[in-house]
Amino acid sequence: MSAQGRPRGRPGRLSALFPSGAGNAARTPFVLLVVVLLGSGLISLLLLNSALNQGSFELSKLEKKTDELTDEQQALQQEVDSYSAPGGLERRARELGMVPGGTPAFLNPDGTVRGKPSEATSGPAPMSFRVRPLLTGPSALPGTAGAPGAGAALSPTTFGR
Repeated sequence: MSAQGRPRGRPGRLSALFPSGAGNAARTPFVLLVVVLLGSGLISLLLLNSALNQGSFELSKLEKKTDELTDEQQALQQEVDSYSAPGGLERRARELGMVPGGTPAFLNPDGTVRGKPSEATSGPAPMSFRVRPLLTGPSALPGTAGAPGAGAALSPTTFGR
């Protein structure tokens, strides 16, 4: 041993690195603080991860509900479109006892009447579609609906006019 009370050699150097006694007591609160901080960090990460997973499940459930509501909205829109189609309107009007109107008359700005009004009759005046040729090219002539380049267009007409 040396004059100062430390052993020489390797054991002396190790004892200088790891002091015993009051020095260990001073490190204990620091080590506990680090362990508590690491533990609380891990717990907070676990809670954050579970909250994100719960949000993900809720998001997928809401997306599924949105898809269902979109499908329902489209079905309702198709139903509304079918009610507002000319054929559907005519059928429901006839079920209510309504009849097609007669020939209309119009008032000109000077007060004169244009056209000859007629009374509405219960006779059928359904709306039909007549096919007429469309001229789409130089080789398409009127009356050649089957010719190449000739298409057909639908034009609304009323019987008896």
